[in-house]
Amino acid sequence: MKPNHPLRLIEKVFESILWNSRLVVLVAVVTSLATALAVFWMASVDVWNMLTHVVHYGDMSLPAEARADMRAMLIAHVVEIIDGYLLATVLLIFSLGLYELFISRIDQAANSETHSRVLFIRNLDDLKNRLAKVVLMILIVKFFEHALNMDFDTAMNLLVFAGGIALIGLALFLSHAGEKHGAEGGDENASH
Repeated sequence: MKPNHPLRLIEKVFESILWNSRLVVLVAVVTSLATALAVFWMASVDVWNMLTHVVHYGDMSLPAEARADMRAMLIAHVVEIIDGYLLATVLLIFSLGLYELFISRIDQAANSETHSRVLFIRNLDDLKNRLAKVVLMILIVKFFEHALNMDFDTAMNLLVFAGGIALIGLALFLSHAGEKHGAEGGDENASH
């Protein structure tokens, strides 16, 4: 075909439209970033509320039972705060990862010392792996939150709780083992 052939021109226009359609991902990037900022704000407000309550914990006239209830409530608030910050982090990583994968490399990130720890995302699998690790941490925090409210009045409750802890340990072990295996496989591929 000649370079100026009408079909070649149609192909170039179509490919240009198709390639630029990736910019629709900017909607997900911006909304994920906005949601991350909102969740960071919510978690920070929760910190402030918790700090206003923690002042009363030191009141010596507080009965022991009321102090124990307040302690349980404060620890539950701390767990909720951690959960909020982890969720905001997931959204931030998702937003940055989508931008780097579909739009462009972030020049400031490439020049940053923390770039390799935060954003070394080469493909969707890297993004999914980073998100999966943070989601696993959120699930662990949620488990801990439920464990705080659990009553261990029977041996079965204690056994179920112990089983949950064992499964969490197994999930962490497998995620780290998979990470090591992936790194070793990457090193082998790089040497060939």
